[in-house]
Amino acid sequence: MKPLHTDDAPKALGPYSQAQEVSGFLFLSGQVGIDPKTGTLASGFEAQARQVLANLRAVLAVRGLGLNAVAKTTVFLQNFDDFATLNALYAEAFGDHKPARSTVEVSRLPAGALVEIECIAHLG
Repeated sequence: MKPLHTDDAPKALGPYSQAQEVSGFLFLSGQVGIDPKTGTLASGFEAQARQVLANLRAVLAVRGLGLNAVAKTTVFLQNFDDFATLNALYAEAFGDHKPARSTVEVSRLPAGALVEIECIAHLG
């Protein structure tokens, strides 16, 4: 296993890596909508979701990957009423690439976030 880190995504909020490279895959920890430059959470669901996607792109870029390398995502929403907005932003970000995905509603997320996304990407 090889941990990965970039200053272009927020530091981990606990004792974990931004990502781990294992046997041809990259496992990305959940990202929330924290701007890595300011260390603050974006305001509102849409801004947070856009920042989450930017953070995922930044971590993937460490290995020269883009969102098209993502095989699976898990999305955590604080409020399922944001599902349609999430889908629109997600479709915009991923384009024609459609990784497998699970979406769940949770009662709380780290740092008071409204959305968190984790993913698994293929290095090949």
